[in-house]
Amino acid sequence: MSKILIKNGRLVDPASGLDQVGDLAINAGRITALGKVPADFAPDRTIDAKGLIVAPGLVDLAARLREPGYEHEGMLESELAAAAAGGVTSVVCLPDTDPTLDEPGLVEMLKLRARKLSRCRLFPLGALTRGLKGENLTEMAELNEAGCVGFSQAEAPVQNTQVLQRALQYAATFGYTVWLRPNDGWLGKGVAASGPVATRLGLSGVPVAAETIALHTIIELVRATGARVHLCRLSSAAGVELVRQAKAQGLPITADVSINSLLLTDIDIGYFNPSMRVNPPLRQVRDRDALQAALADGTLDALVSDHTPVSEDEKTLPFGEAEPGATGLELLLSLALKWSGADTTDSPDAASLRRALSVVTQGPVKVLGDSLGSLASSAGRLTEGGVADIVIFDPATRWTVQPDTLVSQGKHTPFAFKDTGFQMAGRVRLTLVAGQVAHEAPEGEPGIAAGASA
Repeated sequence: MSKILIKNGRLVDPASGLDQVGDLAINAGRITALGKVPADFAPDRTIDAKGLIVAPGLVDLAARLREPGYEHEGMLESELAAAAAGGVTSVVCLPDTDPTLDEPGLVEMLKLRARKLSRCRLFPLGALTRGLKGENLTEMAELNEAGCVGFSQAEAPVQNTQVLQRALQYAATFGYTVWLRPNDGWLGKGVAASGPVATRLGLSGVPVAAETIALHTIIELVRATGARVHLCRLSSAAGVELVRQAKAQGLPITADVSINSLLLTDIDIGYFNPSMRVNPPLRQVRDRDALQAALADGTLDALVSDHTPVSEDEKTLPFGEAEPGATGLELLLSLALKWSGADTTDSPDAASLRRALSVVTQGPVKVLGDSLGSLASSAGRLTEGGVADIVIFDPATRWTVQPDTLVSQGKHTPFAFKDTGFQMAGRVRLTLVAGQVAHEAPEGEPGIAAGASA
């Protein structure tokens, strides 16, 4: 492995509070010096990061990579390349593939393919039940040995509460984490959030109660079993309050929110824009504001892309028939900066920058915990002796999302400039995974105007 010297960069690590201009040395896939590099270090490549931010590689807790089974919507190679282009060095993938990730052999194959591509670390979630049907539990121990970091139903609820109870009991016995999106199987079948917008557009609604009823059930089962549960993609103010209360009671619960729910509302659906068809559905302004506040105060532990590439044919349908999902891996960093307020200046202040990076590095690693194995002590942070998973980005670059320039095979995103008018700040220049270049932005990249004002 080559030796790399990164010079004059602004080194930022939310986990340790590091924020200083300095150098960083990499050798054999590890960070060997941080801040000041020994004079005798002889790099094979030197990178001048003056004016750029050098941060831990992002960790995304929710992405669909579309393999196996949905290669027409995205290939493992294209989606991992998209992750690297977005500065994401570790990604958790959901089990709702075809076939479902309920067999150790499938998990091992997926991990092997990802390892050969060397674009991003892949951490699969195993299916909680066979075929995600909510009836028979999978062999969790075997899936864990194959490399699964937890167990999930993706978007498929477990309707039988007894099955869910047994799953949590088993998980608690062996120290596994169960990842659940709180959504009642009967109330949650609509296509838009219940409210004036859904009513006006004539769309079937998903009430807040679909989330809160499921949350009440999950929280009580956690209380009874002691199982660790990660709540995925919360969408409502009422849901946030229930999680806040559960955490205050000391229950072993963590939670995340997607970039879609954090920054958009049901008003953005406009005139049946299918790019806004996502799960969970976009809710009202008060819900978005509550989610933003909860992410800031730590009630929500992480921000996720909820990356779900969808083919053109399945998206260009009437809103209610369109496949839910949106591309997000390449937008995660910029949207984190937008949420924290770090996008308002070419040189973000320490507090807002730390807040933005924390929810996509330190926070996700906390959720994953011991399931990361040997990576647990250095993933999502800059530390001497730790893995060299690093992103270098330019905070002064302003850009707009043009779907046809995205690396992902999925070109549909709610954040396309023509829909939101959002201008993004921060563009990834280099992504390193284990000290190897996974992505390097070309000069004159489309859609970028360096140094332009917001």
